[in-house]
Amino acid sequence: MRLNDIRPARGAKRGRRRVGRGTGSGLGKTAGRGHKGQKSRSGGYHKVGFEGGQMPLQRRLPKRGFRSRRGRYSAEVRLQAIDRLKEDVVDLEVLKRHDLVPRVARRVKVILSGELTRPVTLKGLVPTRGARAALEKAGGKVED
Repeated sequence: MRLNDIRPARGAKRGRRRVGRGTGSGLGKTAGRGHKGQKSRSGGYHKVGFEGGQMPLQRRLPKRGFRSRRGRYSAEVRLQAIDRLKEDVVDLEVLKRHDLVPRVARRVKVILSGELTRPVTLKGLVPTRGARAALEKAGGKVED
């Protein structure tokens, strides 16, 4: 078998429907559009969701949800991830370098998850109350 021998299965490709070519074709006269009305006219159609003047469904239902614009630039990092780093001073650049936060992150919150076994200094990061306590218990500190 060669590439130039490949063909679609018989009956898989149908011919184009040619409408408005006489009564014998089965699609003459109105060409399958029926009689009168907006859908029968050329160029006549309405926008998506239009319900004939009735208030459309997408406008009847209440809006829901919220997407924070600030959320895109915020990230969280766990204490156990910071413990695995070999750095003594951890800041935003260190976290980005080790792919712990996205490149676009501007604000990082450190959350209490796992344990911290060595003293670490956090620079420019915001720890939660529990994470701050665990950090100070391990001998670390937070710098703003």
